[in-house]
Amino acid sequence: MKLSVTEQSTGGDLHLLINEKHFDRMFFTRDREHKHLTIAWNRGPVQTVIIDEVAYDFLPNTILPLMVNQSFRFEKPQDIVAWQFNRDFYCIVDHDEEVSCVGFLFYGSAEQVFVQLDETMQFKLQRLLEIFIEEFETADSIQVDMLRMLLKRLIILVTRLAKAIRLSEPAQSDEKFATIRKFNLLVENNFRQQHTVAYYAQQLNKSPKTLSNVFALYNHKTPLQIIQERLILEAKRLLYYTDKSAKEITYELGFDDAAYFSNFFKKHTSFSPTDFRNNKVLVAEGK
Repeated sequence: MKLSVTEQSTGGDLHLLINEKHFDRMFFTRDREHKHLTIAWNRGPVQTVIIDEVAYDFLPNTILPLMVNQSFRFEKPQDIVAWQFNRDFYCIVDHDEEVSCVGFLFYGSAEQVFVQLDETMQFKLQRLLEIFIEEFETADSIQVDMLRMLLKRLIILVTRLAKAIRLSEPAQSDEKFATIRKFNLLVENNFRQQHTVAYYAQQLNKSPKTLSNVFALYNHKTPLQIIQERLILEAKRLLYYTDKSAKEITYELGFDDAAYFSNFFKKHTSFSPTDFRNNKVLVAEGK
């Protein structure tokens, strides 16, 4: 079942997918024009989810937030409940708030986030799902406003749980963690052109050393590791999903020299770009 609503004045849309047998997303090809964020809930047994050709265990009663530019598919899509929405539906103004479309749930970590639901949260989410369905089936003048309010409620619930799981108690209100989220957002928007920690530190009005110290407080990877891993991820995506040459990818990712980029890629993956494309080895994680 797929329920959808579109706000004509903004082009914002929201989809609710329940037990759809063919639910997936291919960002670089079929779905490039549909810029949807996704919140997926596995209501069945453990299954494999493939995200950008990396395999993860998707545990029962777990929430998985997925970005606009991620390609994914599920081993058992019929067990998934998913909300998909674009920025025009929920993030009409680029406000930088914790529960916005640039908030903690999507930018709180540079790693893939999985949020386990306890029994209380399962009950709350099931009740919220039932209200979502009722509102989708009530086509009146306030339907979009009601659905947007429910979506915000969903994001708040999952964000609270994600923070409780991923952060120690003192850190949850710490402004330093907000710096990490803003850094992740800046990297996502600028990694193709800006490869240095100094650039991002300047944007955050901090020194590179101070920025690195903030990351160290939370046992995160270093800022440079995050920048470089984002570049490698995008390179892998382009090699997997497009026919662009290694030279084209070099310039698209802001490198001036194809040989330098090839060495950079091989250092982080053990493959040259050409060998990686030819092998296309599925990397298993979380097993």
